[in-house]
Amino acid sequence: MFPFAKLTDGKITLRPFEFGEENELHKAVQESLPELSRWMSWATPDYTKDAARNYIAVTRAEWSRRSMYAFAITDADNGELLGGCSVSHIHPIYKFCNLGYWVRTPRHGNGTAGRAAKLAARFAFERAKLIRAEIVIAVGNEASRRVAEKIGAHYEGILLNRMTVRSHIYEAHMFSLLPSDFGLVAAIEPNPR
Repeated sequence: MFPFAKLTDGKITLRPFEFGEENELHKAVQESLPELSRWMSWATPDYTKDAARNYIAVTRAEWSRRSMYAFAITDADNGELLGGCSVSHIHPIYKFCNLGYWVRTPRHGNGTAGRAAKLAARFAFERAKLIRAEIVIAVGNEASRRVAEKIGAHYEGILLNRMTVRSHIYEAHMFSLLPSDFGLVAAIEPNPR
């Protein structure tokens, strides 16, 4: 099993979601629904504590398969749950992933999402040995777009019909981060047979 990781920059800490924190995750999602629901299919008024509990169980299990690394974003000083960040949709052959993030509404505007994205991308390159992290953002999601721009992600253009959120189809901005953005050299490990 790939070991769970705890990452910090001194301001925030990324760690796997923990069993028993479904109430806090549920609360964070519910208080942020006006901002989240437009861009995240899972963020609906029907998001329950059971859904939060299931999400935690599934994401912890995915670590062992190395197919997704979901992190709780927490305050490094007091441990408050600030949101979530994930390295997901990992392509086992081409070694790239999707990098996603969300921050609970009361904590917007202080760089939390950008800090989390950078920590998660570094994890993807150093620990998961990926060579590319893609940040795919629906056209119109200006808050997420600003985060990608502020962290220096490479803008690669607009992808047509790239995202669906419930019954809506969106074009999407494609941004990427590379190992070289962190002073790292991309290296490919042989695939296990």
